[in-house]
Amino acid sequence: MAAGQGSAAGMPPGGARNGPERSGPQRSGPDRPAHDVEPALLAAEARCLRAGVQLTPLRRQVLELVLEAEQPLGAYALLDRLKAQRPGAAPPTVYRALDFLLEQGLIHKVERLNAFIGCVEAGHAHQEGHGHDHAHQFLICRQCGLTVELSDHAVAHALDDAARRAGFRIGNATVEVEGLCAACAAAQAAGAHGQEGSAASGR
Repeated sequence: MAAGQGSAAGMPPGGARNGPERSGPQRSGPDRPAHDVEPALLAAEARCLRAGVQLTPLRRQVLELVLEAEQPLGAYALLDRLKAQRPGAAPPTVYRALDFLLEQGLIHKVERLNAFIGCVEAGHAHQEGHGHDHAHQFLICRQCGLTVELSDHAVAHALDDAARRAGFRIGNATVEVEGLCAACAAAQAAGAHGQEGSAASGR
């Protein structure tokens, strides 16, 4: 469990890479068509307008790249995609935009993968009875990297109740659960059955 939403910090100054980015395994696949993310972008613009902050063209572009991705994107992957549209983009450009989007609750940072994912309840308001905006809950497949965000209020309430009993007031919370997705669990089970069958036939 990682407490807090964190920040986008982590890219070395000047953009120099200190070894490979810790983005974890990620499932490859085509990005979602632009029209699929347009409602989320419009909702983000409305959210920023209500908050009195600006979703600048650059911030909107970074948000669009995150939303279009099939899986959480690391900062360098985002930078590479952004450079295709803005050749002069630099690491600080991406991190400033990511920090803004995190602050506005439009994206989340998945600490386990050191990557970013769009929020299923982008721009959510305080939920009644909670001491924090939104209990971020992620299921992460350790095999293929599939990441699913849950929005289970029962989990948030249980976490709040446990914290109150300990005399702790939660400001923000992220729950990251690692395991196997349905497809990988099925493949693993099929492989195990196949090995058992081979062993039995060889006796």
